[in-house]
Amino acid sequence: MLIGYMRVSKQDGSQCLDLQRDALIKAGVSHERIYEDLASGRKDDRPGLAACLKALQPGNTLVVWKLDRLGRDLKHLVTVVDDLRKRNIGFKVLSGSGAEIDTATPNGRLCFGIFASLAEFERELISERTRAGLAAARARGRKGGRPRKMTRTTLPMAMAAMADPKSVAEEVAKRLGITTTTLYAYVNGDGSLKATGKELFNSEGS
Repeated sequence: MLIGYMRVSKQDGSQCLDLQRDALIKAGVSHERIYEDLASGRKDDRPGLAACLKALQPGNTLVVWKLDRLGRDLKHLVTVVDDLRKRNIGFKVLSGSGAEIDTATPNGRLCFGIFASLAEFERELISERTRAGLAAARARGRKGGRPRKMTRTTLPMAMAAMADPKSVAEEVAKRLGITTTTLYAYVNGDGSLKATGKELFNSEGS
């Protein structure tokens, strides 16, 4: 089943959804299976995208007009596309620089694999920075106290650490100087963000 998503932004002047809607319908997406957002900036909430991603089931294919309609930025795009791959959901881009992405084709599957590699690369970088930061703190003789809550600095570290199947939550929390309860309040056992984690991750200044 094909499910479409479209977005317009006051910021880039693209105020009309008609072009995207026509393209999605021409590609075979039903009217009732198209989700939309009208965003005024990069950090706006996107309830349409959230509903779209929630509606997608294994075997479905997400269809967008252009690649930039899906992600707020490259990091967000890589995260979303990698999540689709893990959930066995196809992805198809109709036009623009990402038009070669169609998981029904060999080239499209290759592009999907590239996104997976980028996501893994990002996780490795975060993990490396985490280890380097902890080593630097130990070298300065700082053991650190426990902050009352998760911060935007420790959140990516927690995500990267918990994404490792070999990680133990108690040890991750101890390394980050937080409690296990605080860790699980923001991050799931597989490293994905909970609602409170997403709110902190997208908070002003991130």
